[in-house]
Amino acid sequence: MTIASNLGFPRMGQQRELKKSLEAFWAGKISESELQKTASDLRARAWLDQKARGIHHIPSNDFALYDQILDAAQLIGAVPERYQALPENGLTRHFAMARGHQGQGVDLPALEMTKWFDTNYHYLVPEINEGDQFKLSSRKPMDHFQEALALGVNTRPVVIGPVSLLLLAKKDGAQLLRLLDRLLPVYEDLFSQLGAAEWIQIDEPCLVLDLSLEARTAFQRTYDRLAKLSISPKKLIATYFGSLGDNLDLACSLPVAGLHVDLVRAPEQLANVAKKLPKDRFFSAGIVDGRNIWRNDLDSSLNQLQILGEIRGKDKLIIAPSCSLLHSPVDKGTETKLDAELKSWLAFATDKLDEVAVLAKAIDLGHTDFPAFEASRAAIRTRSASPLVHNPKVAQRVKSLTPAMSKRYSAYGQRREAQLTLNLPPLPTTTIGSFPQTADVRAMRASFRNGKTDQKTYNTFVAAQIQEAVKWQEELGIDVLVHGEFERNDMVEYFGEQLEGFAFTENGWVQSYGSRCVKPPIIYGDVSRPKPMTVEWSRYAQSLTKSPMKGMLTGPVTILQWSFVRSDQPRSTTCQQIAFAIRDEVTDLESAGLRIIQIDEPAIREGLPLRRSDWKAYLQWAVECFRISASSVQDSTQIHTHMCYSEFNDIIEAVGDMDADAVSIETSRSKMELLGAFADYKYPNEVGPGVYDIHSPRIPTEDEMVDLLRAAAKVLNAKQLWVNPDCGLKTRAWAEVRPALQSMVQAAKRVRAEL
Repeated sequence: MTIASNLGFPRMGQQRELKKSLEAFWAGKISESELQKTASDLRARAWLDQKARGIHHIPSNDFALYDQILDAAQLIGAVPERYQALPENGLTRHFAMARGHQGQGVDLPALEMTKWFDTNYHYLVPEINEGDQFKLSSRKPMDHFQEALALGVNTRPVVIGPVSLLLLAKKDGAQLLRLLDRLLPVYEDLFSQLGAAEWIQIDEPCLVLDLSLEARTAFQRTYDRLAKLSISPKKLIATYFGSLGDNLDLACSLPVAGLHVDLVRAPEQLANVAKKLPKDRFFSAGIVDGRNIWRNDLDSSLNQLQILGEIRGKDKLIIAPSCSLLHSPVDKGTETKLDAELKSWLAFATDKLDEVAVLAKAIDLGHTDFPAFEASRAAIRTRSASPLVHNPKVAQRVKSLTPAMSKRYSAYGQRREAQLTLNLPPLPTTTIGSFPQTADVRAMRASFRNGKTDQKTYNTFVAAQIQEAVKWQEELGIDVLVHGEFERNDMVEYFGEQLEGFAFTENGWVQSYGSRCVKPPIIYGDVSRPKPMTVEWSRYAQSLTKSPMKGMLTGPVTILQWSFVRSDQPRSTTCQQIAFAIRDEVTDLESAGLRIIQIDEPAIREGLPLRRSDWKAYLQWAVECFRISASSVQDSTQIHTHMCYSEFNDIIEAVGDMDADAVSIETSRSKMELLGAFADYKYPNEVGPGVYDIHSPRIPTEDEMVDLLRAAAKVLNAKQLWVNPDCGLKTRAWAEVRPALQSMVQAAKRVRAEL
């Protein structure tokens, strides 16, 4: 029988139940037991739903209160010394590592956070040092397996593999591989204690990366050793997000029961893996897209599976999504406002499980007489011909692109002279754009969207919020102001709602990090801007002050990356369409009197292909799209961009090619480590290294910020430096933001005086 499988399920819940429970727990409104009850209810619902849909291999231990890699670090006892004074039982230590901890005389920053491969999910980076001793320090995988078993569901526990865990840790992964012999006994203990499970899923996503000889040797040595366990579930190694490429022979030679490969992101590897993987191993075919929301072309997928069967036979075949469904919304059944035709083209997590199950049935029964196949065919037909999708004017504008459209009028040196009229001091202070989205702000916006509040009342409310924010920034002494973005729900959704070719869901939530969820827009057709999107409120904010006011936009690459993107044309073409729309907005902002315009591109690094050989092509069109959006303004208009949670060493030339007048970056958690790339490259433009970690509720001190600025001034010329938080402040509370920004301004004044 063909096995229908799943690699992971969304954990927030259809109505973001986990988010709400987490935030209530952090606020002291509910107890730990109440939080854990919400979590166990969500797990039970997911396991039982997957079983009911015909999934045979159902994952457990894919659930996490904050992050699965944080759980893995705690599982092996990789807890940095600074957290070990906190109680091990309960959740105090757990959330201190995730969010920082401040109180009762203890002041601890959080672990660093970065993007999970090329997704918009953030994981907490384990801190592992060469002197660390490992031990099995958590029973979570065993407890969740037993929890599911009590419900009548025999699950497949999921763990991050030992080699990938070391490679993804804070220190140099190649150096940490020397700790492998110290780590493997923990996995041996874990697998033995999970001996009642039939299978265990070992995620080794690093097998799709460029690997050193040391890393390849580590993989071989690890699984040779684990193969000798006398008590252990059957092992399935799961890879995803790309092709095995030159790691094909290695992956297929590992002594495990099965191998999962991503046939959505890398369909070209099907035949090679099918031929190379020994016939006594299970082939897990990731044939349903776990990262996008388009309905599967079941006939095409079945054809791929039949090719696979011709090479290997139908025995030992597992059908699965390409990766964990963590990256998909839960269920489109609750969507009541989507266009019916568009909705028929979509598949959320539960639909994807149905697609997996029906493909397994079609293989076993040898026919496609299922309603799902006819629905798939109808979706393919209507989508390809729909006038919703195609706009000839947009296509023609992209074809008219010339090299001059992606270049500023003058080089940076000349622009800098023209921008001196902004009259900014050394180390100018600013924020990244958004201010706290308080309960009042969210309630008013929801009331307006639901038709309970009229336009005039809503506009009066937003105007009052902007007035207060501008006045407060002036009193504080911030040099370049922002309007606070009180009218905006999300930095991508807000723009997508005003662009043609985008659609939005009511409950299409996807986890970004911790309790932070986003509703990615759906780009279903050609993109254009019918009218200005931000000009009215930006012009109003500038009218309230003589200080420079930043116009705030989201860049084309980030809008692309943080959306569910149409799959019927190259991503580069869609990005060019978005770039022209943002270009029009930039032009209008300048005409409205905005002398500083920030075009945020935090996703440039995130979109980088996993293999270095593919970088050049991607960076060429990504940088070009940013420059298209930014290059219509005069020399005297200053263009900023923001890039958070990125490792810049490998792409610093591309950052330079973007030619923004100033780039702000996340550096507070890494203590300015990221600035080394800018110094080595001799980056000529201006840089705003973050001095305030906004992803933690912890309030940094003035002295901490002074130390960070001094460190930055040792690496870069002080004339290049701006002073700003790591990111926007919408997720923080005013009680945290006010003292933090006050300290930031004072820190800038102190270091300005020193320099």
